[in-house]
Amino acid sequence: MAPNLNSEDYYEILGVPKSADDAALKKAYKKLAVKWHPDKNPGDEQATKNFQKISEAYATLSDEKKRKIYDMYGKDAANQSDQMPDDVPMGGHAGFPGGGMPGGNFHFRPGGGGGARGMSPEEAEFLFSQFFGGSDPFGAFGGMGGMGGGGPGIRINMGGGGRPRGGSMRGGDPFGGAFGGMPGGMGGMPGMGGMPNFGGQSTFRQQQPKRYDAIHPGTVVSLKGLVNRPDRNGDRGEILQYDPSSGRYIVQIEDSDETMKVKPSNLLQHVHVTLHGIKSQPELNSQKGTIIAWDPRKERYNVYVMSTSKVMSLKPSNIVLENETVGQIVGLQSKPELNGKWGTIKQFNSQTGRYDVQVSADQILRLKLENILV
Repeated sequence: MAPNLNSEDYYEILGVPKSADDAALKKAYKKLAVKWHPDKNPGDEQATKNFQKISEAYATLSDEKKRKIYDMYGKDAANQSDQMPDDVPMGGHAGFPGGGMPGGNFHFRPGGGGGARGMSPEEAEFLFSQFFGGSDPFGAFGGMGGMGGGGPGIRINMGGGGRPRGGSMRGGDPFGGAFGGMPGGMGGMPGMGGMPNFGGQSTFRQQQPKRYDAIHPGTVVSLKGLVNRPDRNGDRGEILQYDPSSGRYIVQIEDSDETMKVKPSNLLQHVHVTLHGIKSQPELNSQKGTIIAWDPRKERYNVYVMSTSKVMSLKPSNIVLENETVGQIVGLQSKPELNGKWGTIKQFNSQTGRYDVQVSADQILRLKLENILV
């Protein structure tokens, strides 16, 4: 079943049946939390609300005690359950329908301020950091195997506290890494009625010719700005192949057999970067990070910095994309006809502050950092 973030039912929010086991809950939370994380959706208030709802649903259903109470008496009862002693029987008390749990003015856990308020952004962020404490949900610094220090059964007793926003994700890199092999087979494509099975991603990669203007197969991306499939915006996938006839990429959607044909403008690459030229915090220069979002209003990237376990908002001029990254040329004044073209970064010259960007077999351009976007 598909997640329904407009629902108030925790199972429907996560898109799992009431019979879902811990593994299914964990998988559903992981996918949705990564998709709707506020740092990945800068300036999107609805994304923050979705992130909170997802976190609240998972925090309840992954706790055996809360889940039983939720199934019997609903959200308010489950949210108040941390105020109960563990030996309170499930029946015989006044205050809740069926005489089950004691009523009263209890604090919401997780949430810390009453069931109507729900989980706060800080508490949702804390849950996320615990779940992904030693793993890599966005894909670039290791596989998707293992969930680190989090997972089912996490109990959040924060009482309205929590970590401040902006100090995201402790331990490991939750915003970088390859999510490993993708399932074979080709699912439906928007407007195409599906495609035949071409034998999985290995076939695509063998067919891919040498190009300098196409994102490499295997690159981890997120979908953005889709009009016909807005439900897929924020989903992560892996590039299988570039189709030069249509100018689109075939993308395998993570945790799905579905593939989509996507324009370059509808992709964000989660690539590695090195911090550069930061005057306010020079100690961060040369530190490694991963791009997790692009904020078009500020014209900045959100970058997860490994050494600090924080997300920073950085200008393109303050990051150096790793070699072999394929980016789009923008903002050239002297040769505006090159704007919009794509090329492969071969190296960065720290003395000149420019990339060597190969756009064809016989053409290399020397471009400033701000003249290449991914």
